Amino acid sequence: MQALEFDRRHIWHPYASLANPPPVRLVKSASGTELELEDGRTLTDAVSSWWCVAHGHRHPAIVEAIRRQVERLPHVMFGGLAHEPAIELAQALVEIAPPGLDRVFFADSGSIAVEVAAKMAVQYQNARGFPAKGKLLALKGGYHGDTCCAMALSDPDGMHSLFRQIMPKHYFASPLSFDTVVEMVERHSDEIAAVICEPVFQAANAMRFYDPEYLRKLRAFCTEKGLLLIFDEIAAGFHRTGPLWAGEWAGVIPDIMCVGKALTGGHITLAATIASSEVGETISSGAPSAFMHGPTYMANPLACAAGIASLRLFREGDYAAKVVRIERELREGLSPCRAMPNVRDVRVKGAVGIVEVEAMPARDDIERVIDSHGVWLRPFCNFIYTMPPLVSDSATIAKICAAIRDLASREPGPILEDGDFHE
Repeated sequence: MQALEFDRRHIWHPYASLANPPPVRLVKSASGTELELEDGRTLTDAVSSWWCVAHGHRHPAIVEAIRRQVERLPHVMFGGLAHEPAIELAQALVEIAPPGLDRVFFADSGSIAVEVAAKMAVQYQNARGFPAKGKLLALKGGYHGDTCCAMALSDPDGMHSLFRQIMPKHYFASPLSFDTVVEMVERHSDEIAAVICEPVFQAANAMRFYDPEYLRKLRAFCTEKGLLLIFDEIAAGFHRTGPLWAGEWAGVIPDIMCVGKALTGGHITLAATIASSEVGETISSGAPSAFMHGPTYMANPLACAAGIASLRLFREGDYAAKVVRIERELREGLSPCRAMPNVRDVRVKGAVGIVEVEAMPARDDIERVIDSHGVWLRPFCNFIYTMPPLVSDSATIAKICAAIRDLASREPGPILEDGDFHE
């Protein structure tokens, strides 16, 4: 196929080699949970196109919102100007954010939202008279994005270890031992401005769930030590783990929260960093008083219109109930994997199902499973996982689980030097 041949020769896909590129399927259209390929086949999207398509592909309400907006105002700079879609979306976010988080900064992507949060933390401490507090404490096994600052806050021994020389140095604690947080803060108290974590669910790296009590201890400790607490809800937010926000499992409120992915239902890129009034007012009382960040496409009107429509769908649909059903069906459908020789663990929380294997099956086996079941899977490292659209019906979940069971039952493939990672 001419288009795919050009793709193979000239287009660099994420986490892919040009010398030995992985197979690529040409998508013609998408609707609901299904991807239609150019050759006429369909694939069920088991990963919500990297976890963002919460309402399904091409949702008519979001498509129509973007269409109406493009006819009026596709883009305008946000410096010195404002527009109604940004104001309306910010109002909607403040209404659903944890109490006290009411200062909204729009960003282009989740990675940038994390960078913004880190800059807020440093500028906040500078305004308080602590200019040396320019580091953050993060959790091992975490993932916060692919830009330099976001990589530096992700696990230093994970997928980004190659880039240690260009990343700023931060500090890390274990999500399985709160004592390591205390130890690191006491050792580097003069340098640490904030603690950042993915609440309850570490995605894209460790694929780990951890105890909400850890977050409760973290909240109290940060308050005691004058540190900001940042929650990265980009993957876990918007009901992915059950509640609207994953932090609700612990009943605690951060000082800054990053959201993205499902914010626009996966229809167009947008993220936001939401801070408390205290954070915003403290930064604004310092020198400089302006917060020092400003992306070109910040608060893009098309994305804001999509975000308004997406939040309306979350507000009007009983997504919490949908996720309860999906969780039950994932537990039932993935449970047989526990008896398979190559399976190390099976984990389910909300609309997240993870089968951790001793070693990933061979690439050819992965491709055969995708094609034979008609299910789009994107396994990486030692994880076969699903994070399906939250509108997936029972038949869709059963289909996804059957594909994962088949893949998990396959023999381990050869260990490759260049691992298969993704955002």
